[in-house]
Order: sequence, then C-alpha cells, then structure tokens
Amino acid sequence: MEFSKVYFLGVGGIGMSALARYFLHEGRQVAGYDRTPSRLTAELEAEGVAVHYDDDVRAIPGAFLDPSDTIVVYTPAIPQEHSEFRYFLDHGFTIEKRSQMLGHLAEGKYVMAVAGTHGKTTTSTLVAWLNRALTGGGSAFLGGISKNFGGNLVLGGGLRLAVEADEFDRSFLRLFPDVAVVTSADADHLDIYGTHEAVKEAFSQFVRQIRQGGALVIKQGVDVAIDNPGIRVYRYAYDTPCDFFARNIRLLEGGYYRFDLVTPGGAVEDCTLGIPGWVNIENAVAACAAVWCAAQAEGAAFDPDKLRKALASFEGVKRRFEFYVNTPKQVYMDDYAHHPRELAATLTSVRKMFPGRRITALFQPHLYTRTRDFFEGFAEALSHADEVVLLPVYPAREEPIPGVTSEIIAECVTVPCRIVDRGHLADEVAAMNTDVVVSFGAGNIDACCDALAERLNAKS
Repeated sequence: MEFSKVYFLGVGGIGMSALARYFLHEGRQVAGYDRTPSRLTAELEAEGVAVHYDDDVRAIPGAFLDPSDTIVVYTPAIPQEHSEFRYFLDHGFTIEKRSQMLGHLAEGKYVMAVAGTHGKTTTSTLVAWLNRALTGGGSAFLGGISKNFGGNLVLGGGLRLAVEADEFDRSFLRLFPDVAVVTSADADHLDIYGTHEAVKEAFSQFVRQIRQGGALVIKQGVDVAIDNPGIRVYRYAYDTPCDFFARNIRLLEGGYYRFDLVTPGGAVEDCTLGIPGWVNIENAVAACAAVWCAAQAEGAAFDPDKLRKALASFEGVKRRFEFYVNTPKQVYMDDYAHHPRELAATLTSVRKMFPGRRITALFQPHLYTRTRDFFEGFAEALSHADEVVLLPVYPAREEPIPGVTSEIIAECVTVPCRIVDRGHLADEVAAMNTDVVVSFGAGNIDACCDALAERLNAKS
C-alpha cells in the first residue's frame, strides 16, 4: 500500500480496531474517530493510535490532512452526513469501507471465512486457534477478543487467514474465500436487507464467491441456495449424522462436554472443548471441518492428538458464554447474543448445563429496528428463563422509532419481567433471589459485568 498514514472513522469497532492494529504493526501512522470511549479505544491509544471522540474536522491530526499519503477507512455505521466523512469525501481522499480494506489484505492468502447471523465469532476464533496449534502459523482478523491470543488480530506465518465474514451491509461480499463456513442465515439486519429472502440471497452470493476448488462447510438445515459447481460442499451438525458431527456427547462438571468428532476421514475420539455449552460443541464441529478442508487442500495430515490438545486449550472469546461467577450457589455469565435465535440457543444450553436451577436473564435490546422486527421472538426466547430483567433499547447508530421500546418485549414475555435502567442494574439484581444469572446484549450492558460479578460473587 502506497499510503503511509491510515485514518479510521469508527476506530473503536471490533473489526476496525483489528485493522488499526494491523497497520500499526506494519509501521503506518494510525489515527481515528469514534463516538464514545471504550476499553478498545483506550487500548488503541495506549498502543499509539491518536483517537478523538467529537465529530469535528479540527480534531483530525494535521499529519492526516494530506490526501496523497493518507487513506481513510470507515465503518458503514458512520452516517453519510458525518462532517469528517464529508470532509474526506470533498477533499479527494481515498476512502474505503472496512470490508474493502479487509478484502485487499486477504489477497494472496488462503482465506478461511466464517459467515452466519450467529456463531461466527466463536467459530472463526477457534479456526484461528486450530491453525496455530496444528500448523504453528496462520493469521486472523477476528470479530471478538480472543482469550488465547489476547486480542482480535493474529499475525503468523503461512498463508492461512481466518476472518469473520460479516453480513451487515453485505460486507462479506468483498471476500473470495478458499474455505467458507456458513453457520446460519436467519432474518437479521432487515433495516439493510428489507426481507429474509434478501438475506438468504446475499449468503448465496457469498457461496458463489468461494474460489474454484474450494470448499463450503454449511450447517445442516440452513436454507441457502448453493449454485457454485466448482466447490466441494460439506454439511455439519451438533449431533445429527452428516459429514461432520459430534457423537457420544457427555456432559461434564461445570457445563463442559466430551465428544467424538466424526469427519469424512474417520472419528477423533474423546475430544473435550475448553469452554462450556452445547452450542459451542456445534461451533467446534464447524471450525474443525474448516481446518480439515484446509489440510485436505494442502495434502497435510490432520493430527488427532494435536487437535484434542487444541480443543481442550481453547479459552473462547470475551463476551461469548463468558463466566464471571461459577459456584454451586451462584452463577453469572455474560454473552453477546442480540438475536432471538442466539438468545434461545444460549438459554437452552444454560438450562442443560444447570438442570433444575433458577435462571434470570438480563437483556439489553440492540437497535430500534431490530427490536421492532423481532420483539415477539425476543419475548419467546427470553421466556425460556424463569425471570427476566430488561434494559432500555441501546440505539447504536439509530434514532428512536415511536412506540418501539423495551416495553413491547416485556408485554409478550410469559415469565416475571421488569425493566430497569443500566445505572441501577447491579443493585436491582443483587436484591433479587438469584441462582443462575445471564446477561445478554450487543450494546453497553457489558459495562455492568464487573459490578454484577462483584455483587453476585458476594452472594455465593
């Protein structure tokens, strides 16, 4: 790349921050804007990125005002009327979406892309971990903070590149993978797509972009048209027999599982995943399938012993099934789930892990449009818990929609439900009769996790 400086609009986003770190590592000067300070922006500042939080052209560092040596990368969450975006547009800067830049960086790599309306962050992070454990190399741009790698950017030798392929704004259509995983294609982002059929058509286009001779690993039952004749197609499932699945699944203490991984090349027996939850066994099957396909393409061995050790040592992703307290008297975990299918899957998994125990679900709806489109689905999913606490809707990039509030979810929940503001959440939950507590949401409910953990740990 001929530019010595990279300016990010929305630098604090999980995908954007990975790119920022990549360019820092490459020796470029990096600066950017974000709407609100966060743990990620604080880490970026500590690493040398100049970040500001006001939409003000005067806040752009002077060194980044020359279009001949500065490229601008922006997230589609940045509105078109954003003054800094308009400045760069009007002054002849090269401007690219995050997905465009990721597509450039993927050129010349063996791309292992994980797509899906849920499950993609844990699965792509496990692909990156398996690449490292089985080959000693591999790079990754991740959509979450990997506990094993300590971040969302992985730099390693070899051609393998694991990426989270985001369907938002059709970003994943900038990628041309060698191996693609599709975990799900549920109705989501309807503010972008309009209909579920349009969502599924975007996933079909993503499948068409798999390189000739490549492979698709798709969850059994996902309804996506597959019309790319030059690829191999494999199905995976939790425990339904198909190309890749888990059998002989045993629940261990603390919600962990042991299982046999069945592949087209035979079974790998007695695997234990280092994170709990049955839904993560399904994600692990998908990740193992992707790595198996890569090994087949390279003519490399798929070492069962290394695989077992890698699965057992996988520590997961921040805010994905993350335990803060896990005692016989009190459990508290946090999860990023923000779609009804994700909520239902996680609550079902928690119910299996802790049979007979009382579950309290804390949920912060994310986006007014998503709340409007799925409030009945959210209520149905949350009703799998024994008690529900709702926070007000987190708006993110959106303006309020009249009549769309957390109350429309609460009215449909069939178990006891209350609404509290985020500032009083820890006190409210501490005063409740709790046993197993799970917090959910893609907004800023995670800012409450430490306080919740402290109060609930004291009760244990």
